[in-house]
Amino acid sequence: MRERRQGDIAVKGAYFIPAEDVSEVFIRASGPGGQNVNKVSTAVQLRFNLAGNETLPEDVKARMVRLAGRRLTLSGEIVLQADRFRTQEQNRQDAVERLVELTLRAFERPKPRKATRPTKASKERRLASKKQRGDVKKMRSRAID
Repeated sequence: MRERRQGDIAVKGAYFIPAEDVSEVFIRASGPGGQNVNKVSTAVQLRFNLAGNETLPEDVKARMVRLAGRRLTLSGEIVLQADRFRTQEQNRQDAVERLVELTLRAFERPKPRKATRPTKASKERRLASKKQRGDVKKMRSRAID
């Protein structure tokens, strides 16, 4: 594992995202903004190479894959687009913050589910509601003489 350098993104404790694993492309933002939106590329598309990352633990990377969802490309990159603000720097900062937030959520280990058995009362309630539903359906049928 390499040492943290200037430009790397701090995540949690000794963990960080190297600057080499992150690339930014500035694009034109959509939405209101008048002529500014047509002339200036203020939106940022941040790409994080998750597949090539060597600083995050494997279990965290596996949870990031699940959390990223549609934002994960087939090549293993997480793509975040930020265009909430009118300045390039604010959008860049917003994208980096969202990447850090996603990574921090991936650090949280899911609580294991403890198997429990249904109580006697809950079984009785379930059977009573099934019986009642069956009676309602029986009342819909034609009476046989």
